Amino acid sequence: MANVLWLQGGACSGNTMSFLNAEEPTVVDLVTDFGVNILWHPSIGLEIGHQVTQVLEDVISGKVACDIFVFEGSIIQGPGGTGTMNYFCERPMMDWVKEISAVAGFVVAIGDCATWGGIPAVAPNPSESTGMQFLKKEKGGILGAGFVSKGGLPVINIPGCPAHPDWITQILVAISTGRIGDIKIDEYHRPSTFFTDFVQTGCTNVVNFANKIDGAFGKRGNGCLFYEVGCRGPMTRASCNRILWNRQSSKTRANHPCLGCTEPGFPHHDLQKGSVFKTLKYLGFLPQDVPAGNSKLGYYLRAGFEKTMHMAETAVGVVKSHSESSI
Repeated sequence: MANVLWLQGGACSGNTMSFLNAEEPTVVDLVTDFGVNILWHPSIGLEIGHQVTQVLEDVISGKVACDIFVFEGSIIQGPGGTGTMNYFCERPMMDWVKEISAVAGFVVAIGDCATWGGIPAVAPNPSESTGMQFLKKEKGGILGAGFVSKGGLPVINIPGCPAHPDWITQILVAISTGRIGDIKIDEYHRPSTFFTDFVQTGCTNVVNFANKIDGAFGKRGNGCLFYEVGCRGPMTRASCNRILWNRQSSKTRANHPCLGCTEPGFPHHDLQKGSVFKTLKYLGFLPQDVPAGNSKLGYYLRAGFEKTMHMAETAVGVVKSHSESSI
């Protein structure tokens, strides 16, 4: 049996809602089939008031083992590093986080706010929000760059806004069944099994991407959203088009631009005016951000050639049934 304690800081509860919608396995499967015991969760825990404080104190004292500590939401350090903007059980939440992380077998950060600071950490960041072990791309966070849990791993990051439900439950299963050692994590502490492929992998607009056909928000099959509507699928590592949401679809399959929410730079460009649902460009036509693995000059030259070729082929009636992506 693996004891799981789940706490929440500066968050919208979106990752909890995602978690409760998991299908492979479901939350019920976690309990009945994989021996997960949820010590407490802010939405489904039975304890209230001082009972919650007692659960936390029992974990810190070692009276009750905490095999997996899950945290959702940003760590609020304001004002002035006191953490008093986020009180929980008569103490700053950040103090609970530090003490519980020190005794937990494994620590798992769920969602962008817990992993990188997320939207609350966008400048000027009045709440002084940070992630568990990162602030954007910089290691540190509330636990420090050198933190390692009792299980021998740094904070396991499962980013997303929200994180896919099955990413969450499958990692909890891996830990509870003793198989977490088989999971590789990348430089941002993300499980590689979910964060190696790009969102563009499996995207139904990939042919339009290769042919440089511009798309429009919300119109299926109309073109690629990378060029005009700010889609970050070509530079975002996530399995959204491999492990579909609700086993049905994804943002890009519904012709909604990928927001790049599994990358530590999210929200990208710090939400500056004109950067949301819009591709920022140089000289009015060159994308500022290019697909991962490409130099900007190389991509601009290749993209220009491919677009010219597609226009020429269209003019003479050549129709492609498939094409390679420009990644």
